[in-house]
Parts: sequence; structure tokens; C-alpha cells
Amino acid sequence: MAADKPVWKDLEGYHEYDAPEMTRRSAEYLAQMKLRRSVREYDDRPVPEDVIRNCLETAITAPSGANLQPWHFTVITDAAKKHQIRTEAEVEEREFYSGKAPQEWLDALSPLGTDENKSFLEHATLIAIFAQRHGELPDGRRVKHYYVPESVGIATGFLISALHNVGLVTLTHTPSPMNFLNQICERPDSEKPYLLLVCGYPAADCKVPAFGGTRIGLDEKVTWIK
Repeated sequence: MAADKPVWKDLEGYHEYDAPEMTRRSAEYLAQMKLRRSVREYDDRPVPEDVIRNCLETAITAPSGANLQPWHFTVITDAAKKHQIRTEAEVEEREFYSGKAPQEWLDALSPLGTDENKSFLEHATLIAIFAQRHGELPDGRRVKHYYVPESVGIATGFLISALHNVGLVTLTHTPSPMNFLNQICERPDSEKPYLLLVCGYPAADCKVPAFGGTRIGLDEKVTWIK
């Protein structure tokens, strides 16, 4: 079957800024994102659903291989489901901290003071992110997805930035393996759990590691070829 002929249209909504305005906007966004931190202590207050919806709408504007959008987001606010996720995640975490993880990895984590206790999973809004290996076209044809990890990673980055922009805090949580999320979230086995994003309001007495944030200078991580 021949491929569908692409449909093109004029670029809409683009606005070019002069150099000083670009510098101002980039510096303003940089200052905001430098305040982003991974948070493990959450207040129980629910996040307005329309806020989550808008942030997810932002996430799915991300570029993806052939624009096939190989992701699915499941938002979990139900207390029983969150407790179930915590229970299953802590099973994996206990194995991780009791011998599964190499000592080098445990040494890298030691400044954070993390352990198998993941109580934050019951206090925040949880967004389980799944990577879809294949999908279905509007006419019902099954289609293979390409660049799946890259596409889902970019969408996740958009989501984290959007949540930070509205004044929420987040944590990327990746218990391994995460197959229990398929059952709890009622997602098919063909979808691979990519990441569990924890988001919400920070607890009133929230603490974060003192060394966090931007620790490595730009010149150490960026090479310019002119």
C-alpha cells in the first residue's frame, strides 16, 4: 500500500524576536529553571486537574519519530492505587538497596540519603509514563513506532518543565523493573513503563540536598565548534 501523501500548510504562530529580547527571554527562563529541584517531601493538597491537563497538553506537543507520539500518560490520584504503587515500588527498592545495586551506584546515591522508603508516592500526584512500541493509524492499520525512547524522553522533559513553570515540584522515580505499573494502570504489555513522575506541592518543611541544582559549569559540559 502506498504511503499517504503528506499535507503541508504555512507555518503559523511563529514570532521572531530581536537579539536583545531573545537574550532577555533566555536569561529569564534560565533563572526560573535553575530553581528546579528534585523533591521527595510532598504536601497532601491535590493539584487542580486543569493544571495537569494543560501540562500534559504541553508534553504531547513534543517532537516524535514520524510524529507518531509513542507515549501514554496515566495520572493517578486515587489513594488506594497510590498505596498499591508504593507497596510494589518498595519491593523493588528493598532488593535494590539490599544487594541488587552495585556498590558504585550506592556510593553515588549516599549523599542524597535515599533508601527503600518511598512514602512520597502516597502524598503526591503520580503520572506513569509508558512507551508504546507500536500504535494504530486512524484507518486501523498497525504501525511500528520509531525513536521511542528518544521521543518519550523529550515529551517527559516538556512535562517536567511545564509543571515547574506553574509552581509545582517533581521527582523522576524509576524503580526497576516497573512492570507492576502495567497491571495497576491497566495498560497492555506492549507498552513499556518508562518513568513514574511524582508531582505536587512541596511539604512545608521540605528539604533538598545542599549540593543539588547546577553543579557542573557550562564550559565543562559544552563544546563549541565554530
